[in-house]
Amino acid sequence: MGWPVVLGGAIRLWVRHAAPRAPGLPCPRAHPRGACTASCLVYEAHGEPQHVLRLEERTLPPVGEGEVRVRMLAAPINPGDINMVQGKYVVQPPLPAVGGNEGVGQVEEVGSKVTTLKLGDWVLPCDSGFGTWRTRAVCPEAALLRVPPELPLLSAATIGMNPASAYRMLHDFTMLSPGDTVIQNGANSAVGQAVIQIAASLGLVSINIVRDRPELPKLVAKLKALGGDFVFSEVELRRPDVREVLKMLCKPRLALNCVGGQSAMELLRNLERHGTMVTYGGMSMQPVIIPTSALIFNDIKIVGFSVTRWKRLNSHDGSAYKRMLAELCCLARSGKLTAPACSEVPFRDFRAALEAAAKPFTSEKQVLVM
Repeated sequence: MGWPVVLGGAIRLWVRHAAPRAPGLPCPRAHPRGACTASCLVYEAHGEPQHVLRLEERTLPPVGEGEVRVRMLAAPINPGDINMVQGKYVVQPPLPAVGGNEGVGQVEEVGSKVTTLKLGDWVLPCDSGFGTWRTRAVCPEAALLRVPPELPLLSAATIGMNPASAYRMLHDFTMLSPGDTVIQNGANSAVGQAVIQIAASLGLVSINIVRDRPELPKLVAKLKALGGDFVFSEVELRRPDVREVLKMLCKPRLALNCVGGQSAMELLRNLERHGTMVTYGGMSMQPVIIPTSALIFNDIKIVGFSVTRWKRLNSHDGSAYKRMLAELCCLARSGKLTAPACSEVPFRDFRAALEAAAKPFTSEKQVLVM
């Protein structure tokens, strides 16, 4: 073997093992021919996630001039993610698709014309349908927003959907001032927990309704620790002594409904004249029935909200989303907005996470950790 061959092999080994890369970024797994690969949770047809999702290895395309490669760090399993796989969500990516709409990743390669992101940045997808249930992705620079890397991992992974929903509903539908009251059902949900904390930061009084369940006192104590002023079960809300307590408060100007059915009716009964009820979910699978008197005599406004639709309507320049995200990150860094209770699940154990997410009265959000 000649010296040129030996020297050439040594140089290649040095380049492979000693060439610098961004701090904290591991070498991506490579295809035998040198292409980068990713593990993805893919579905080719709509159905129950446990049945239609499969783990698939995909070869990533090269990073273009205006693109970045992102290594996903963590991604939650939200109800909307499940609905998307089932084919019931407002946004439906073309099939086959990668599951997941929310999560945080880290930039590990940038194209030559990328200006707003750099190696090592933590990023969130701007829009739904991104496909966050994978280990890596190549996407346009404009599809991502940077978040402070000092955020706790679970806060960063879950800040783009549920806290964003809470923020928009508290800001967009009626003028609220410190001391005003808001009422919500589903208060133990991830959106509900964010509503409690953001409302507290704004000086608002919150009345929080939850379903009756085992260990109800423990849940009540948890929501009050987050900043909830009053926490009642749906049964307690109809008790005379609780109604007397509510009479001592300023009647809510804003009601947030994610349950529907009788629970939504109770919100309307407690809403101030000229108040607004925003419906953003239907966990009970029962319709929202509006009493005629609420419309005629109390002039109640009934509206709906989807954070996915809001993002689409405000995607022309992203400035509104960026301002909101900056405020949410500020709250998170100051400890005024914490992530919901989460269970971190290794990515390859996704079936166990999906099973846990489907259980009733679940108190923890399942987060896939890559």
